[in-house]
Amino acid sequence: MITLGIEGTAHTLGVGIVESDGRVLANRVDMFRPPEGGLHPREVANHHSDVVADVISKALDDAGLSTRDIDVVSFSMGPGLGPCLRIAATAARALSSSLKIPIIGVNHCIAHIEIGRIQTGCEDPALLYASGGNTQVIAYADDRYRIFGETQDIGIGNMLDKLGRDLGMGFYAGPVFEKLAKEGDRFYELPYSVKGMDVAFSGLMTAALALHRKGVRLEDIALSVQETAFAMLTEVTERAMAHIGKDEVLLGGGVAQNMRLREMVAEMAHERGAEMYVPDRRFCMDNGAMIAWLGWEMYNSGVRMGIPDTGVLQRFRTDEVEVTWRRAALR
Repeated sequence: MITLGIEGTAHTLGVGIVESDGRVLANRVDMFRPPEGGLHPREVANHHSDVVADVISKALDDAGLSTRDIDVVSFSMGPGLGPCLRIAATAARALSSSLKIPIIGVNHCIAHIEIGRIQTGCEDPALLYASGGNTQVIAYADDRYRIFGETQDIGIGNMLDKLGRDLGMGFYAGPVFEKLAKEGDRFYELPYSVKGMDVAFSGLMTAALALHRKGVRLEDIALSVQETAFAMLTEVTERAMAHIGKDEVLLGGGVAQNMRLREMVAEMAHERGAEMYVPDRRFCMDNGAMIAWLGWEMYNSGVRMGIPDTGVLQRFRTDEVEVTWRRAALR
């Protein structure tokens, strides 16, 4: 069977097409880039509305398929920006109704886990989910994905973007931070906010701006921010792995593309005798293939939805979802 998935939680409108064996047949994305400032939900939604039909068409062309070949359609139900979520949901409902095929709404965070599992071959990992709007440590326990630690204020990706914008780096500053940090040669101590299993980044961001006002080089600020923030994430991930007895760690989310974060988590995993896994960068960033794959897993495990069940959930918690597909696999 073939599933088409539509991702639309934030800046990216993505359409993916997958086979029931996990093969990705297409994975098209169209990312909104604001001319200035940050993301305004209505502007992003207008972008998604303008491009969704074209992105679906291009994904079908990439896969060599027509709409008649699609057996299931899935979409990102949440969490995310409400206006953006509604565009993806509306497109999925239109396909479901016109093609008379099943529709499945999925949790975006869990989709990162499941695409990582199928793409890397890991079985039962703790996930360090580091993206723009989300920063969580997640693992499977008692038929659900449980959140063992998370940010108390702002997601790591949003922190880097907001700080980068204030420092004049432009928007989507994460890659700029990574590049500048490689040229830094002095580390400045910044607030290290780990509270049990949780982290907080607002103090670090404020202190980094204070360094900038003092004339500290951007390269050294980037180095200090990365080392501090990523050490915090590595610490809580290790604590979660020890607490729940996991010997695999999976990275997911757009910030998982950062090579320094990968190095730090890999070193931690090696010292614990564990394995680290990272999917191809196409599947770290928001994408439609992960939505399609989770949609198929849910449908195959017996989950069914009607159109009235497909309302979007802006604050859709990871642990609200009953993980029927993993329970079914253990039978």
